[in-house]
Amino acid sequence: MARPLMTLKTYVPRAGPVLVPRARLLERMALSSTARVTLVCAPPGFGKTTLIAQWARTVGRVGWLSLDAEDNDPAVFWAYVALALGEVVPAVKATRQGTTGGDSHKEAVTTLLNALSEDPEDVWLVLDDFHVIVDPEVREAVSYLLDHLPPQVHVVLGARQDPDLPLSRWRVRGELVEVRATDLRFTPEEAAAYLHSATGIDLTHDQVSALDDRAEGWIAALQLAGLSLRGSDDAAGFIERFAGDDRYVVDYLMDEVLTHQTEDVREFLLLTSVVERLTADLCDAVTGLGNGAAMLAALDRANLFVVPLDGTATWFRYHHLFADVLRARLLADRAAVVPVLHGRAGLWCEENGLADEAIRHALAARDFRTASRLVEGAVAEARRARRDTTLIRWLQSLPDDVIGASPVLIVFRGWSRISSGDLDEVESQLDRASELLGSVPSGAPSPWADTEALRTLPATIAIYRASLAQARGDLVGVAVQARAALAVAGPRDHLTRGAAGGFLALAAWSEGDVMTAIETFTRAVASLHAAGNVVDELSSTALLAEMWTVAGRPSKARELCRRTLVAAETLGIPAARAGADLHVQLAELDLDAGDRAAAEAHLAAASPLAAYEPASESRYRWFVAAARVAADEGDHPRAVALLDEADEHYRPGFYPNVRPIAAVRARVWIAAGDLDKASDWVVDRGLAPGDEPTYLTEYEHLTLARLLIAQHAPGSDVTGLLTRLSTAAEVSGRKGSLTEIRTLLAATATTREQAPPGMALTTRELEVLRLLDSELTAPQIAQRLFVSHNTLRTHTKHIFTKLAVTTRRAAVARARERGLIGDGTPGSHPVHHIEG
Repeated sequence: MARPLMTLKTYVPRAGPVLVPRARLLERMALSSTARVTLVCAPPGFGKTTLIAQWARTVGRVGWLSLDAEDNDPAVFWAYVALALGEVVPAVKATRQGTTGGDSHKEAVTTLLNALSEDPEDVWLVLDDFHVIVDPEVREAVSYLLDHLPPQVHVVLGARQDPDLPLSRWRVRGELVEVRATDLRFTPEEAAAYLHSATGIDLTHDQVSALDDRAEGWIAALQLAGLSLRGSDDAAGFIERFAGDDRYVVDYLMDEVLTHQTEDVREFLLLTSVVERLTADLCDAVTGLGNGAAMLAALDRANLFVVPLDGTATWFRYHHLFADVLRARLLADRAAVVPVLHGRAGLWCEENGLADEAIRHALAARDFRTASRLVEGAVAEARRARRDTTLIRWLQSLPDDVIGASPVLIVFRGWSRISSGDLDEVESQLDRASELLGSVPSGAPSPWADTEALRTLPATIAIYRASLAQARGDLVGVAVQARAALAVAGPRDHLTRGAAGGFLALAAWSEGDVMTAIETFTRAVASLHAAGNVVDELSSTALLAEMWTVAGRPSKARELCRRTLVAAETLGIPAARAGADLHVQLAELDLDAGDRAAAEAHLAAASPLAAYEPASESRYRWFVAAARVAADEGDHPRAVALLDEADEHYRPGFYPNVRPIAAVRARVWIAAGDLDKASDWVVDRGLAPGDEPTYLTEYEHLTLARLLIAQHAPGSDVTGLLTRLSTAAEVSGRKGSLTEIRTLLAATATTREQAPPGMALTTRELEVLRLLDSELTAPQIAQRLFVSHNTLRTHTKHIFTKLAVTTRRAAVARARERGLIGDGTPGSHPVHHIEG
């Protein structure tokens, strides 16, 4: 039954039997073909959905999505968007093949946009009831989608209030069509036509005017008035009472409508109002009356505020405003029965495989024991489908004492807090779950439901403990916990085996044994493939590429990233996170190769992830790579600002912190000549040239070496440190590290002890300096370097500052004096002090 409910959300609601032609509004909606966004915005009961549905049947291809609160999970939202558009755009449908869910970030939207761009014909996406979307990730991703729509793609939003989107920008550009409450209100002529059609009564002009004046053109009020008139023997008396009554119009009209219904209809309406979507069997389960099929058919014929959700008159929902009033009436008059009704609905949903709906009803009934059992059963699939937002919402809805009685829920509550960085709290949750599992005597029946999550829980706990050890730098603990997970994993538990193998690889990498790490991690990725965790498999490939880079094989790393990126883009939205990780890794490789333009292109493709994937490594790594770009351009303040942002997003996690953000920031300070700040960082870290470095501190010690070179510290201290680093890197096969170490060793050999501090020049500044020692003019130099004249001035200013000169001729002379450029004779190639 789960699949029909998905398709119901993409069904264009059919028109009711009473329909007033609204040519003026359809003409306004027709402008959507030239607009980016059409917004139909009004309070409930103004006919937004009716108008959009009426218009949708006059155009070509429309992907319709009726939203509800459950769509605030990014994975769910984008799966439905892809489903809706896939019905009318073959290229979008192709990206969904073989997928069950997805992650939410702009990279996913990019994949969707690429698919839409392949189809040149006009297509519309309708997002009805958009006001229910409150999740910031979903809203911002929708904003990104709308900002990057191909010209033939248009979006129609139905909402009760203005969405948090850049409406003013689109309005100024003429890209926004708006239909507001004032537009939707019935004109007197429309009100007269509607009332005559709805009631069959010939009302006088004054009677119509009295009703319309009281309702102020509000369609819902006129609908309710029409229903009341249809069941009234005294139309004139009703109109007189209605026109003179000062109570809230809906309360009054609901009284009138319900009064004129038979007792069995009133009872059915009230009891079934707890259900979001109605079908005969579900209604029978909730009411116990056995008249669901006949009642729904009668309500549909009478147009009593039911909206068909499919083409077979099987599924319905009440008009939102009508449902709200019914629920309020039920709660006010018969509050005690509400939990009972939710309980019945939840049981039917559980029996029919609708886990999400069953959990929602159990929570509404405050039947937390049932809700916890249902969540325990849904955890494994929710994690596989990456519905993390939904899972966290379920956990937040359960009381602490209920969660505290379930080892499964305890573990995943701990998992939900990893992103907060409170590792001690996570560990206490894992300890509590282990105690509960251990409290069951051997051979005794388990007090908990036999779910997939419970069966694999010991291995899951060990994996999360390995993660904690990794975050704390406890390499021994990582290996111990990873092996413990393998010991309790079943032979076909490929996910656990992949995760455990991954941690063993990370432990080896943290120790600097890069080749062992590569071999182990390659097997781990294969296990993820066997487990069907394609997203994790592709994301892990980005990390594997980084290992190959450390091993001194950047070409291997680049080829791996490129090949995997093609696979991620082919898979579509569910693999979007992997695509972003791969783009960031490629940007790092481009920066290492000195190709800043290519790096910027990859960062532009991956940048959306910085706002949409809080648990991803690439969220903070994007800012680090962007800071490297800024530093390479000589914009050191921006580089530092980007690294500050990286700090805000960084959380200790699965990957070893082999390149601490603070050390990257220190390198920027060194490049900028701000050696005092870099020296303060060294003091704070307690680094010294005599240290015996490890791989986890290698980057920091190389940064220290750069500082000492810039300060013209005694060469023997720096040389000794670099020699120890070189030996360790060579033994472990880290050829990537050796490249930097040998460059710095060469720099120490030519450093002059008496030279003033602040002399370290970036690679780009050395390029500029060599060109300054030529006949080229400043504009010609800028053209040669493919930079703007302003950027060249910035580089020149930094060179003058570092060399303590004020003219181009003096800079060249000082550079020759210090061996930074040749003396003009053939074959003179000095070794430079470069910033990497």
